[in-house]
Amino acid sequence: MIEFGIYRCEICKSIVSAIESHQGELVCCGQPMKLLEEKTDEQEGKEKHVPIISVKGNKVTVKIGSVPHPMEEKHYIELIQILRQEKIIKSARLYSGEKPEAEFCLENTENIKARALCNIHGLWITK
Repeated sequence: MIEFGIYRCEICKSIVSAIESHQGELVCCGQPMKLLEEKTDEQEGKEKHVPIISVKGNKVTVKIGSVPHPMEEKHYIELIQILRQEKIIKSARLYSGEKPEAEFCLENTENIKARALCNIHGLWITK
């Protein structure tokens, strides 16, 4: 069963974001893709990985880490997503050399969470 979440191929490191749960299996390089575990501030490395959300009116800013996450060629945040009720409502792709943050404009900012994907340390989510 394909679950809502982010998957990575253990061989080629391709990434897929599943936006709905359905029957079937995500396969890459001849083997099932791995569903990434969402880590929270309870895991080691939280100061550089957990998304921090700030809201001003309808503008939502997500910064990664209380200490800014590195955005180096070999270690960076790849993706930031805004979620509400297990649905992705906005996302931003990031690249090395950019700031570890993204801004979004939302009509409704209630009950949102953010998650971020570090290319080395995996998937992190707000509580």
